[in-house]
Amino acid sequence: MEDFGSSALRKLIDEFSDAVQATHADHGDATALVDAGRIEDVMRFLRDEADFDVLMDVTAVDYLGQTPRFEMVYHLYATRPNQRLRIKARVAEEAPEIASVVPLYASADWMEREVFDLYGIRFDGHPDLRRILLYSEFEGHPLRKDYPKERRQPLVGPRN
Repeated sequence: MEDFGSSALRKLIDEFSDAVQATHADHGDATALVDAGRIEDVMRFLRDEADFDVLMDVTAVDYLGQTPRFEMVYHLYATRPNQRLRIKARVAEEAPEIASVVPLYASADWMEREVFDLYGIRFDGHPDLRRILLYSEFEGHPLRKDYPKERRQPLVGPRN
């Protein structure tokens, strides 16, 4: 019997042969690397046509020294037939930006804000893109690998 993740990857490749850059589906770990410029189309297709109805997580990885530097990672879940799929998209270091998937998955709202706060990746079309974990005067993005861990931040007094 064919693994649902593998069949979802096959559907994705058939629909977006120009956008899918790489895939693998080993031991139930189905992953596709897609063109960042097509992330909205890919995610809409996976939600509407491939039954991935839940966005479980959005995060980023910093590959300092590589081009493109950042990789967005989306973990999707299909409640029926109980399968997972990982979508990745590479984002450039200069003006790191990718389309928001909040219009498709409301659960992406705070997850995209967290990635923006900690990595500095902007989400085009996000309804409220502002810091979520750090205070607004915080300088930099602390999960970037080149962030100086000994850096002193501006002191901010209590707010009333």
